[in-house]
Amino acid sequence: MTTYLKYSEDFLITKEWTPGSWVNIETPTPDELANLKAKFGLPEDFLNDLSDIDERPRVEHNDGWDCIVLRIPVRDNDMPFVTIPLGVMIKDEYIVTACLYRNTLISDFIEHTQKRHTTISSSSDFILRLLKSSAYWYIRYLKDVKNIVADAEVDLKKSIRNEDLLKLMNLQKTFVIFATSISGNNILLERINRLYRDELDKGLLEDVSIELRQADSTVTIATQMLDRTMDTYASVISNNVNAIMKRLTSISLILMIPTLIASFYGMNVDVGISMDNHWAFACIVGAGFILAAITCLWLRKIRWL
Repeated sequence: MTTYLKYSEDFLITKEWTPGSWVNIETPTPDELANLKAKFGLPEDFLNDLSDIDERPRVEHNDGWDCIVLRIPVRDNDMPFVTIPLGVMIKDEYIVTACLYRNTLISDFIEHTQKRHTTISSSSDFILRLLKSSAYWYIRYLKDVKNIVADAEVDLKKSIRNEDLLKLMNLQKTFVIFATSISGNNILLERINRLYRDELDKGLLEDVSIELRQADSTVTIATQMLDRTMDTYASVISNNVNAIMKRLTSISLILMIPTLIASFYGMNVDVGISMDNHWAFACIVGAGFILAAITCLWLRKIRWL
């Protein structure tokens, strides 16, 4: 889908491109992408790079275009959240964004800008505001991830299941992906500062830098907390296994004593009790139970039971 928006007029949607318009390309079909390449002369190599979901943030010059890749967060089916590449291409009066995957950042960016009546005066201003929007969504999704972690911890306190541990493991992956992407966007911001030094709004640049640092700090703290949580539950699981093994060993030891006595008196040799003694069986069974009870009390004293 391709949308033309006047970025200097509250992102007013137009039918065709005019000077001062932003071309937004999202999940295009192959035919649509081919037509846009021919119409605007978009760099084919750069668009092909955007199809790689692991494409790193960077700035490059390609066929007269300033091509920028930033990482933005999105929801995912397998893991709660992942990041995808968003491409920005700038040449003279052309500003083109391309994302080959579905996302909510662009639509929210447009809606927020329209509500605030924000004026975007230049391409560098546009890039900074996109980076600021990405930082906002990182922080917002991190809050959602923290809630998921809290719910998983509640479930784990009731019973430790593999499903809950696997959920936490996926959240760890999400934190690693977020940390890597935010770090890449921070490096990208430094390069943009060097590339457009004379054009940048210094106040906006500072705001974006603060937002990205906050996102980086948030994901770092969340990662550390989740790592400690996982370590704690690993220790709990280990302690539970040890407790189960101690109980099983104690039960085996208690049952072994009557079995041992019965084995001795089941031999075909004289063991000191006459076969004619009517109390022989009761004495043997009673002795076994008494010794087993003594063993049980001793094991409880040393807290094995």
